[in-house]
Amino acid sequence: MSDHATSTATLTPRAGRREWLGLAVLVLPTLLLALDMTVLHLAAPRLSADLEPSSAELLWILDIYGFMVAGFLITMGTLGDRIGRRRLLLIGACAFGLASFAAAFANSALMLIFTRALLGIAGATLMPSTLALIRNLFLVERNEDLDVIGITDDELEAAVQVFFVRKGRVVGRKGFVIDKVEDIDRGQ
Repeated sequence: MSDHATSTATLTPRAGRREWLGLAVLVLPTLLLALDMTVLHLAAPRLSADLEPSSAELLWILDIYGFMVAGFLITMGTLGDRIGRRRLLLIGACAFGLASFAAAFANSALMLIFTRALLGIAGATLMPSTLALIRNLFLVERNEDLDVIGITDDELEAAVQVFFVRKGRVVGRKGFVIDKVEDIDRGQ
């Protein structure tokens, strides 16, 4: 073991219960962001039947969220550096909830496109804030690798896979969108 590794190990305290609990809480917004990126694709047949969008509108409904997240990610990271990461995470989570509520009651394709764009902007606040808070939570020096972000990515991927493998049981059997998609797939 090198002298640098020995000195770093003695200076950096091990993560305790508080840090791991904080990591578990900070994974939730990231999971929400990833699920919202893909879950609407399952509802596309039902959306087409209910809102009757054109082909171009359906593409915008499905893709505008990802475009806005990607487009605003760096901007929101910079904004988080200026106003505070925790504050940006809370503002973004509130905006995400309000935009989700508005999207749930969209009565036209154009309204759904607009609310999905707002969801994307709000979602772009969640990722940089979450990653920055994780970095601060675990007191990692700038030059070291942060394995916790890799763990977060692995947990997120596993949660998304569990959601799609057990989609009906996870969401419920009381008429949710995924149940309707399963019925359409079976030709009912």
